[in-house]
Amino acid sequence: MKFLVYGINYAPELTGIGKYSGEMAEWLSSRGHEVRVVTAPPYYPQWQVSKNYSSWRFSRESLGGVNVWRCPLWVPVRTSGLKRILHLASFALSSFPIMLSQVFWRPNVILVVEPPLFCALTNLIVSWFCGARSWLHVQDFEVDAAFELGILSSPRLRRMVLKAEHWLMSKFVRVSTVSDQMLVRLGSKGVPSERQILFPNWADTNHLYPLESPSTYREELGILASEIIFLYSGNMGEKQGLEIVIDAARRLADRKNVAFVMCGQGAAYSRLRELADGLSNIHWLPLQPLDKLNDLLNMADVHLLPQRADAADLVMPSKLTGMLASGRPVLATAFEGTQIAKVLESSGVIVPPEDVDSFVDAIVRLAGNAKQRQKLGKNARDYAVENLGRDAVLARFEESLQECL
Repeated sequence: MKFLVYGINYAPELTGIGKYSGEMAEWLSSRGHEVRVVTAPPYYPQWQVSKNYSSWRFSRESLGGVNVWRCPLWVPVRTSGLKRILHLASFALSSFPIMLSQVFWRPNVILVVEPPLFCALTNLIVSWFCGARSWLHVQDFEVDAAFELGILSSPRLRRMVLKAEHWLMSKFVRVSTVSDQMLVRLGSKGVPSERQILFPNWADTNHLYPLESPSTYREELGILASEIIFLYSGNMGEKQGLEIVIDAARRLADRKNVAFVMCGQGAAYSRLRELADGLSNIHWLPLQPLDKLNDLLNMADVHLLPQRADAADLVMPSKLTGMLASGRPVLATAFEGTQIAKVLESSGVIVPPEDVDSFVDAIVRLAGNAKQRQKLGKNARDYAVENLGRDAVLARFEESLQECL
């Protein structure tokens, strides 16, 4: 099978959509499929193009048996609603001629990853020219999130964009997304059930697993063995609502048995550091290399997964899979009935979004109850092994591709 992947994020990005798109493409290549990728230079989550790559030059490389075309894009120093639109549009425009050139390769399936939805029309055009099956994979409902998080606010613009989104989604042969609740939302956007596919994110449970010895990060950061570590690791953006972690750390500054670690980068990083100024119970780490990920995740006694109230079921945090695979409990902010709450029913603790009092109370309870942490952590690992194994998830996806043909 000839399989073309189209999206703004790809390996060697270590987190988020780029990580999963990279692993998917390389896995399919290892199965004997011909795989090509049209993408941008790696820039996420730092919002800065990585060294050895250019933001303005076209390039081509081979990664893990996959031919990858890199297209220019503009990366803003500081993000805003308008700048995000221009950022996504710059890639959609620069990648159009490269996508059009793939017509002569005649792929069987062309999969475009949302965000950005800007690229969906290009996918449909190229699919039509070469007779390929068009596939849209929704990692985030970026249109809904942009308005519900206040990144964009015009009611007129919202009506126009939602109408365009509905039209685009109706044209794809398959539309997949990462959770059951997001499938329901696809239905509300007019995607028939027979075109919907559940394609969840996965965890490499062979490389992410509970360690028997303490993480080396604990000693590196000077955190005592008696301290319970609450770890947030991932993108530090606006939709995470990470202010709640800073507020909790400030309220618990006098507790000697609680420590917080914030690991990652993103658009909100500088603002969060300013908010945390003077707090000695928060330790900060930059984004860590992939070969140290398991050690990093095992540093946590409890993983933190905050989300803003208005982001419920618009996104399914990709970092959750690794948290569960590490065999540690998760403290998340989510409403009852959401996909996150269902997944963490027996492997974590759920409190209402943006409720600092409940968040702090949960931290205190978990810090003081080692048996509960151990039980929840075991359940988390069991869930990851049974439901999120990489090979099992991608094998089901491969079957769906064959059925699509």
